Amino acid sequence: MNPPIGKTCWAIAEGYIPAGSTGEGQEFVSHETACLLNTSDQEAHVEITIYFSDREPVGPYPVTVPARRTKHVRFNDLKDPEPVPLGTEYASVIQSDVPIVVQHSRLDSRQAENALLSTIAFAVS
Repeated sequence: MNPPIGKTCWAIAEGYIPAGSTGEGQEFVSHETACLLNTSDQEAHVEITIYFSDREPVGPYPVTVPARRTKHVRFNDLKDPEPVPLGTEYASVIQSDVPIVVQHSRLDSRQAENALLSTIAFAVS
């Protein structure tokens, strides 16, 4: 058994889900995703909080990542306590009860020439 890798608190300072999309099917919908990797032997209980420039934060959005698994969480699919708004700048903080690794990606499909951005989130602790 290897020790789990990662941290328990991550920040993604840049967030934006384009309001428009082109193409057909789920894979061509503009979206933001947090890719969560849990290498531990315990499931990870994760909470995502969304921060805005002009109003109070929203969350937490609970997510569970099974032990020794990965989970891709589309911010577009976060609905409770409220949907993440499209066409609005935001940031997020992701906290877990076990160490995880977080990678952030965005698909911008407003034009036929799609753009994909991906980066590792900032690990706080």
